[in-house]
Amino acid sequence: MPELRWALIIAGGYAAGAVGSALGVPSPYLLASLLVGSVLALSGRVRDRLPGPANRTSQALVGALMGSHLTSSALMAAAPSALPLTAVTAATIGLSVAIAWFLARKGRISRPSAVLGMMPGGSAGIVTCADELKADVRLVAFNQYLRVGLVATTAPLLAHWMAGGSSSGPAGGGPGSWPGPGLFHLVAGPDQLTGLLTLAAVSVAGVLAGRRLRLPTPALIGPMLIALVATMSGVIPAFAPTGILQDVVFVLVGMDVGVRFTRDTLRRVRGLLPSILAAMTAVCLGCAGMAWIFARATGTPLMDAYLATTPGGINAVLAAAVSSHGDVALVSTVQSLRLLVVMLVTPMIIRRLTPDRPKLAGTTAPAGDRSRVRR
Repeated sequence: MPELRWALIIAGGYAAGAVGSALGVPSPYLLASLLVGSVLALSGRVRDRLPGPANRTSQALVGALMGSHLTSSALMAAAPSALPLTAVTAATIGLSVAIAWFLARKGRISRPSAVLGMMPGGSAGIVTCADELKADVRLVAFNQYLRVGLVATTAPLLAHWMAGGSSSGPAGGGPGSWPGPGLFHLVAGPDQLTGLLTLAAVSVAGVLAGRRLRLPTPALIGPMLIALVATMSGVIPAFAPTGILQDVVFVLVGMDVGVRFTRDTLRRVRGLLPSILAAMTAVCLGCAGMAWIFARATGTPLMDAYLATTPGGINAVLAAAVSSHGDVALVSTVQSLRLLVVMLVTPMIIRRLTPDRPKLAGTTAPAGDRSRVRR
């Protein structure tokens, strides 16, 4: 049965994360499950994506976790940095578009495909609108999820290094953090049953609201907004996922990224891979540079600034922030703001860059080369 098979795979990812946690690996459940998923996909043992219900559940729980950190005091603390944060968000999008434009000129990729592939955030929403914007959906999906994979792999390691290797605690990032007496402590509050029921209500209501409002990635943003309102009201019991439940959520996030890297996907884009990797490296280095400038200008710890400005991978970045005890409110605010802005401005950017080419296909290569991308 597919359900049993996926349950065993997820259990294997959790076991690998527990081993990584015992060895002191940063964000162990995220990184270990990402590695397990990638190995299974590249070996051909897994040929499909994480089941939809599991993926949507993990997104909803991550959204609830993000919203629970956005308290009024946290937002007030971030308010003085609003202007530089807005500038960093705009600069990140501008840098991504500039590098995508250069990639389109030097490679065999059309401007819509290059820009959509390099956009920093909103992977699911970007891939969804690729067809409508006359881009190569497969190429856009590969670029987006390769970027997410790179961010998910490097962000925890860099955050751990920036924090001086001190990331240990409830997120499972430190040595010897095997499940202990808190085995059934699944939410932050003392009343577990009430907290779990509140978490379920926030998640379901958030997903429904996100779809109703047609938000980008509704399963993530919807619960985040509902959790934000619930948290700031001050009358809702604590419901943020913690302990084993949080670890399982991070396993699902890592597994969802890992299983996307199949041999067939790599075979289709192998001729473009060096150019794509170079472009993504440039985007990541540019964002790291902006994080350094932002940290120096505002006095924000470099680790928090880096996680807030990484080019996408919001689920993985949140996991890294939680594991390294970073400023989750700041990271969530900046990443969520950029996600919303990206989804709003991307169609306008694409149409601006290709005003005279409305029927442009996925690549600009000659017919003989084009088949190398489309096969």
